[in-house]
Amino acid sequence: MFVLGVDPGLTRCGYGLIRQEARHASVRSPAVAVSGGIIATDQRLDIPRRLSMLMEELKLLIEESRPDVVVVERVFFQANAKTAVGIGQAGGLALALADSAGCEIAQYSSNEVKLAVTGYGGATKLQVQRMISSLLGLNGLPSPPDVADALGLALCYLLNLPMREALIASGEPLSGVAAMRSGDG
Repeated sequence: MFVLGVDPGLTRCGYGLIRQEARHASVRSPAVAVSGGIIATDQRLDIPRRLSMLMEELKLLIEESRPDVVVVERVFFQANAKTAVGIGQAGGLALALADSAGCEIAQYSSNEVKLAVTGYGGATKLQVQRMISSLLGLNGLPSPPDVADALGLALCYLLNLPMREALIASGEPLSGVAAMRSGDG
C-alpha cells in the first residue's frame, strides 16, 4: 500500500510517500518512507499562476507515485486569513486531483496526527518529528517541517488503518471524506 501525505500550502506544499506491505492479513510490515519533498511557488507570481503550477506538480506526483490513498491535512484554524485561503486552495487541488486519479482520500487535523503518532494530541513539532523518524526508521529528523507534516499525515492513516478495518468488519458506518470516497459510508 502506498500512502501519499500532503501538507497543503500555496507557497510551500509538503508531500511524503510511505509504503507498507502486508505480510499476511493479521500482521502488517513496518511502514517505510519512500520519498518526501516540497513543491514551492514564487510569491511574486499571481495566485492563479501559482495554483496552476501547484496543480501540475501535484498531478505529476500522483501520476508517478500512483498512491492507493492520498491524505490531506484538514485545517480548522489559521490566524492569518490570507494564509488560510492559500492552504484551502492548495488542499482543494490535492483532494480534487486524488479523486480524479481514483485514490482513496482521507483528511486529518494536525491534532489527530499528533495523537496517532505520539499518543498525545498536544505534542510539539519536535516530538512529532522524532516519533516519525523512529516509526519510519529514518536516520535523522524529517525536514523541513512541511515534509515531516506530510509524512505524519500518511503515517496517521496507516496507524489508524486497523481501527478503520475493524469498524468496516463490524458493519459500523464510517464518516468523513474517506468513507465517501471508498463508498463505505
